[in-house]
Amino acid sequence: MGKLHEGLWPVIPRMELVTRLLAAVCWYLRPVVKWFLRQTTRLCELQRVCYGETTGAPRTIGVEDSLRASRSPEIQKLMKTFDSKVEVTTSLEETKATLDSTCSQIMRIKEIKPELHRQFVHSMTCCLRQVWGYKQLKLEVEGLRSESYDHGNLGHETMLLELWTLLLPDRPLLKRVTKQWQDIGFQGEDPKTDFRGMGMLGLHNLIYFAREFGSAAKHILSHSHHPKFGYSFAIVGINLTHMAYRLLQDSALKSHLYNVTEGRSTMEAFHHFYSYLFIEFDKFWLECQPKDIMEFNRIRDLFENIVRTKLSDPRTCFKVNIEVDTV
Repeated sequence: MGKLHEGLWPVIPRMELVTRLLAAVCWYLRPVVKWFLRQTTRLCELQRVCYGETTGAPRTIGVEDSLRASRSPEIQKLMKTFDSKVEVTTSLEETKATLDSTCSQIMRIKEIKPELHRQFVHSMTCCLRQVWGYKQLKLEVEGLRSESYDHGNLGHETMLLELWTLLLPDRPLLKRVTKQWQDIGFQGEDPKTDFRGMGMLGLHNLIYFAREFGSAAKHILSHSHHPKFGYSFAIVGINLTHMAYRLLQDSALKSHLYNVTEGRSTMEAFHHFYSYLFIEFDKFWLECQPKDIMEFNRIRDLFENIVRTKLSDPRTCFKVNIEVDTV
């Protein structure tokens, strides 16, 4: 019976068991610790975060985590309402009214007097604005990703031709469906099939990179033609769109975006981060000196792990380094 019991129940790894136990202990002790700190500092957790953490990701992530972890039914209901309004509110006036109302209700629930804590009002509103902006950016990015490339859409076709012109301005495209597209890293004669996974988001990313960082993009395109370390420029670009998309959706990108935008995270900030990924991945790929393109998945995963590790630090702020080495 003992052996049967062993076979039916999976053995939990020791480290995982320790992690679970620590999480359980922290969950039960959290209210006690919060109560003790409030009694000794005369400040609630949100006040301690707003007054003690630096602006940007350290403060905003701290505020957001505190609100999400709150066991107050009123706070939980307030945050659900906040989340639901993000999807339907578009005007600046409505957004400001929602942020002001949310801040006021938080202060009422936490018994914080605005006349005595004006700095808290300012800090909390800024944090809520960043949280709101990140959620809106996720919706905007998802909208582009879910928009399929349509060869019958003149706007889509114009953008695709613009990408060619930006990357190879001195080489005319002889016709719409042609093997020339492979010169900028598409798989076949018609690029529309390569956008299936990331939709129009992939094309928007590529165009931003080629337009705003033209010299670097052309230089990296030349790397993609290397006889030994070459890769498909556009296909890799779409893969990096997928990476940036995942980092945004699972909230890993908050640390960077909260540190580079004082208010709402914009689509341009997302495109800029994508450009950073492209430039850095090209460097990483060349440093790894892959045997062939079959190593792409392994190297891409290694690169993503490096980026995620950096993003785990709330002080992270990526900057584009436009110096591109020759090969």
